[in-house]
This record gives sequence, C-alpha cells and structure tokens, in this order.
Amino acid sequence: MIKRLLLLVVVLAMVAAACGGDGAEETTTTTAAEDTGGQVAGDGVLAEVQSRGVLNCGVNNEVFGFGYVDADGNFAGLDIDYCRAVAAAVLGDAEAVEYKALTAQQRFTALQAGEIDVLIRNTTWTASRDGKEGGTFLTTTFYDGQGMMVKTDSGIGSIEDMANTTVCVQSGTTTELNLASRFAAGGLPYTPLTFDSNDELRPAFVADQCDGWTSDKSQLAAFRSQNPDADGGPEAWTILAETFSKEPLGPMVRDGDTQWAQVVDWVVFATIQAEEFGLDSTNVANYSGDNPEILRFLGKEVGDPPTVFDPGLGLPTDFAEQVISQVGNYAEIYNRNVGPDTALGLERGVNELWTRGGLLYPPPYR
Repeated sequence: MIKRLLLLVVVLAMVAAACGGDGAEETTTTTAAEDTGGQVAGDGVLAEVQSRGVLNCGVNNEVFGFGYVDADGNFAGLDIDYCRAVAAAVLGDAEAVEYKALTAQQRFTALQAGEIDVLIRNTTWTASRDGKEGGTFLTTTFYDGQGMMVKTDSGIGSIEDMANTTVCVQSGTTTELNLASRFAAGGLPYTPLTFDSNDELRPAFVADQCDGWTSDKSQLAAFRSQNPDADGGPEAWTILAETFSKEPLGPMVRDGDTQWAQVVDWVVFATIQAEEFGLDSTNVANYSGDNPEILRFLGKEVGDPPTVFDPGLGLPTDFAEQVISQVGNYAEIYNRNVGPDTALGLERGVNELWTRGGLLYPPPYR
C-alpha cells in the first residue's frame, strides 16, 4: 500500500512539473510580448531608424505649403517639417531624412511594404483606412475639410449651382466618395473626371475640361495661390464657402509597432505642447525658469532629489528640445508654411490650441 502511495506521489509530481514548465514558458513569452508592444526588445522601426541613421518618410511633392519641391530642389511644407521633427527626436538631426514622393495610389502600399517608416502626406484619417490599409493613424497635424473650386467668372456661387456639371477629382482619395455623397444628397447629377495626380488634373481644370475642382480646401488654396498670371492669377479661381466633409490629416505608421506609433505621436504632441508653454526655436535652448512641467518636458533635472524624467518612450530625454530648437513649435511650423502671411493665407481656425478655442489638446507629459 505504501509503495503504491509513493508511486502515486512521484507520478503526480512529474505531471505537476511538466504542466508547470509549459505554463512558465507561455507566461514568459506573453509577458515579453506585452512589455514590448508585440516585439522583441530592441526590434521594430525605432531600432531600425536609429541603426540606419536616416528616417524614410513618405510625402507629397505636389501640394504647395504641405509637401512640395521648392525652387532650390528641396522638399518643403508643413508635412515635410513633421518628417524633420521625427528625425530630430529620434536621431538628433532634423536633416537626416530620406523623402519618398508617393502618389495617392502608392502611399499605403509603400507603407505596408516597409519602403517608408512613416507616411506624412496629407492623408485623411478614416475608419476604412484604419481598418483595411495595415496602418495606424496618429495625432492630427492639420484639421481640414473638402471644398470646391471654380473659375471666378463661371457664375457658380454654390454647390447647388453645379447640377449637370463636370467635376475634376483625384482618384484613390476620399474626395471621390465625399463628392458622390454630397451631390447625391443634393440630388445633383454630375460627371466626375478623375486623374491620378494633381499635375494631370490642374491643366484639365485650366483648359475648362471640368467646371469644378474638388479637394481638401487647404490643397485648393495651395493650387490657387500658385496660379500664374498667364491663367489669371489667384483671383481667377474661387473656393466656394461650403465645407462638406471632415478631413483630419496626420501621420500614419504600420500596424503592429506600438512603440514606433507612440514615438511619432509624442513628437507631434511636443510641437503643440511647446506652443502652449510659450517655447519656440528662439528661446527653448535658453530656458532658465523653474517651472517643473517645462523642466520635465525639456529633459532637465527637476524635484528633490533632482531627477530627469524618462517616460519610457525609447527617445532621448531631451527629444522635445531637439524638435523645437531644430524645427519649431506648432505655431512656427504652421505660420511659415500655410499661415496668414504666406501665399496660402490660412487662418488657424480649428488648428488653434484648445486654450484659444481650437482642437489642439496635447496629453500631459508626466
């Protein structure tokens, strides 16, 4: 009897040990995945970019003020500055960027294939894109809306005047769907004329192949500002008052890399928070105040005993200072590219800080 009991104890102990071993193995694997956002420590886009020493950023090269090539052959614009901001945060050098110009049709495929690290190309955040394009949208950098541009002498004063007209629209964009929805809602028959790029669309509009050109209002303002005197100058084109969609534009990264998404998010937040703090490229390096929130934000010692705050994002603790000193705060980025004193002349509107009635509201850095 005693022998049988001893044998039973041995068998149960072996079973328990085997089960315990399996469980411990699974627990270790799960915990590692949770701790790194589904990746092995040191893996992911952040590590790749830091190892490579350059950020691959997908952009537009056709929209003045947002993503375009200037007269000196350099990429410029609001979206370009956010590529530079990410590089400043991650690599300490805002110029360590390789720009990849992408059409609307190419952008999501390039992101999914890993050809770019981040897409910052006037791309609207929508449910279907979030769900089907293998990417994650991040903090909005520009709140926009779709509109319609017509020739000033066309006699068209509103969307309701556009029944039985032809409308130029870029293919592979949300504007096609918004256009169809708005005209259907108004019971307005129309003919869409689609183009793969704005370089093809613009001459068609100038040549009167279409009665209207629909796109985000910021893009329409950009193209109107660049209308040459030979075509009548900016005054020859009118953007109708109606805004018939919501178009939040901002960065997009591939799904599955939580750390990289957080990095890009907090770079955008840093530009907004800096404006809220009154920090800009002219004063951030010389800040000598004692506001603990600002000291924490800039990666300086604060508290007793003095410590430097590290939120665990994988970024240098002074990343915000690098971004602001090299690229600027949100107001600087906005005003030099698309603001009231530029050719686009866009007022801040909803792109103001929340303290001034806008939508820009960064979470606390603590």
